[in-house]
Amino acid sequence: MVAARREAVSDKLPGGKPGIGNVAHFPAAGAIRTVGVVGAGQMGNGIAHVSALAGLNVRMLDVNDERLKTGVESIKRNLGRQAERGKISAEEMAQTLKRIKTGIDYKLFGECDLVIEAATENEQIKREIFKLLVPQLKPEAILCTNTSSISITRLAAATDRPAKFMGMHFMNPVPVMELVELIRGIATDEATFQTVKEFALKLGKKAAVAEDFPAFIVNRILLPMINEAVYTLYEGVGSVTAIDTAMRLGAHHPMGPLQLADFIGLDTCLAVMHVLHDGLADSKYRPCPLLVKYVEAGWLGRKSGRGFYDYSGETPVPTR
Repeated sequence: MVAARREAVSDKLPGGKPGIGNVAHFPAAGAIRTVGVVGAGQMGNGIAHVSALAGLNVRMLDVNDERLKTGVESIKRNLGRQAERGKISAEEMAQTLKRIKTGIDYKLFGECDLVIEAATENEQIKREIFKLLVPQLKPEAILCTNTSSISITRLAAATDRPAKFMGMHFMNPVPVMELVELIRGIATDEATFQTVKEFALKLGKKAAVAEDFPAFIVNRILLPMINEAVYTLYEGVGSVTAIDTAMRLGAHHPMGPLQLADFIGLDTCLAVMHVLHDGLADSKYRPCPLLVKYVEAGWLGRKSGRGFYDYSGETPVPTR
């Protein structure tokens, strides 16, 4: 059924002329030379980092120079850690940084073979980005989104190239985590999928292929666990410290679920839970009221300095 729906996608525009849907006009596998990244935040600069380290030219965009400066500084810091550990040489670090160019004008992406949107987990914001981005892309460019939960088919329909659009969900932190989820929309063709899969492998990642269902694989499993941990706190079953200690030592998780939620960002956690609740219409995905309250208060976790832990001191302190 899935294979049939993909084979049904037309390869040509009306009149038989090659166009955006023409498989022959896709970059050949391995032909990705220049990669664009929309967003210089934690995910965006991580994607730029691994792409440049893999020898690709990178163009990274954000809304202002200050955010770009912060993103580049983060890349330098993370490359520095890799150099200190002997994973890369000082020369590799220098060459990687040279491959990254930044800007605030979408014309920056004019020569990109593949562009990855890595903005916040908000569908309306992503759609607004595509309106600005798509007119600047060359016809054969592939467009990916780093969404962790939103429908790929629906996002693709907001562009001029649904056959050349797919989800590429990186894990955080990108330079460290090995996995990338690859998600096809209903119109994504096989040439796009194969090219993006090979690109992921070139970055040193391992791919898990997911169908286009709310939150895909990782967050379909992970976020309800985090949400349940918040319910456990909300109902007074245990404190922040008790819950995180229990899961670290009892389930051998490297981070407790509330610590992990702070790392991900409580706004992102809430956004994914809304996607699951709305998309699957099951009460088991209802976001915990305490999670909603923290986000309303601006307590978003590490990035805001306060979430389930307070990060203002040298050592994080539970806020409840």
